[in-house]
Amino acid sequence: MSAYAPLLAALVALLAGLTIGKAWERYKLRDGKWIDRRRARESPHYILGLNFLVANQIDLAIEELSRAASLHADALEVHMILGNLYREKGQVGKAITVHQGLLQRPGLSRLEHAYVLLCLGLDYKRGGFVERAHEAFTEVLRLDAKNEYALVNLQKLQEEQHQWLEAYDTRQRLATLADGNTRPRNQAILAFLENEIGLEALRRTDYAEAARRFAAAIDLDPRAVPAYLNLGDVRVAEGNERDAAAIWEKVVEIAPDRAYLAFDRLEALAVRTANPERFTRLCRRLIEENSQDWRARLALSRHLTARARPSEALDLLFAALVQNPHALSIHQAIWRSLGALHHPQTLVNRYSELTEHAVFYLDPHVCVRCRYRSTELLWQCPHCHDWNTFVEERIAPAQDTDEVEV
Repeated sequence: MSAYAPLLAALVALLAGLTIGKAWERYKLRDGKWIDRRRARESPHYILGLNFLVANQIDLAIEELSRAASLHADALEVHMILGNLYREKGQVGKAITVHQGLLQRPGLSRLEHAYVLLCLGLDYKRGGFVERAHEAFTEVLRLDAKNEYALVNLQKLQEEQHQWLEAYDTRQRLATLADGNTRPRNQAILAFLENEIGLEALRRTDYAEAARRFAAAIDLDPRAVPAYLNLGDVRVAEGNERDAAAIWEKVVEIAPDRAYLAFDRLEALAVRTANPERFTRLCRRLIEENSQDWRARLALSRHLTARARPSEALDLLFAALVQNPHALSIHQAIWRSLGALHHPQTLVNRYSELTEHAVFYLDPHVCVRCRYRSTELLWQCPHCHDWNTFVEERIAPAQDTDEVEV
């Protein structure tokens, strides 16, 4: 029996350790009292509040969680959630009061302190208190250097203040914490920030630094179209138009769906160098490779109209109209060409047939993540703050109504 005594003692010690650990997880000593952390979670008001929150019934969720908070004043998580709901309802003052009150509690652990500060930073950010929000997120990172939520929100604040270098450093810290699956997204965001830093250098006419930043953006994300455009602008400013043309034509190769962003630059350069056919060939190649590319047809039609060839331009515009009857820019170009031809009745009738069911739009774009719509192509969604998510919105013709739904 004595041989088994050490083993028995070890088993008893193990069971005792597990019991103490579970008790420590569940109970917390506060002001000389042992608090049961699970009591609030078992409250019917807490459970009902979470159910209402999942159902997006914020007012009812606030009502139930307020009851749970009044019954269990020591339940930290209930008060944190309640403060966050006040913020979502726009009651920023209440949210700040709740979270500041939580910070005054004695005995908060380092992690609890960090997460309450994070909530408070979000309150300040929502209320427009930029400096306070910045201080709160910085303090969170002092307590928890790997807090990704604090880093993300700090980066957004820095971007809103056009602190591009600081935002770049913050995103690099985030990239070191992220797993391999998020690497392409991090690379794209870093490329965006490099591009913005380059634009600041370009405004200072520091062409060497601007070119270095734009090239770095392209290395990070080969589809960073703005960086190509801006790098070409730098080469033009330096007097190197041949390199500029090669850079802008690279956009056509790597992102043909965004090639139209380089059309004005390429056309102006072709005309300036007395080689307008270079732009014509480029557009015709794009049309051959993608028969639905209405933007290439529109750009080529404008180019031909400027060279006194309105009949050829009109043929291209009618073909573009079939692909996208809702783009106002096509209709405007058609009427300019018809005016140059003195409005022949046969062509006007053809235009009327093609546009019988069309609704005019200003080239709508939509964010693929949150469905935010814009009449222009944006690089950052102002709603979900995501990068490079805007795509051209495809709209079907309406049937017997002026309303068109996506």
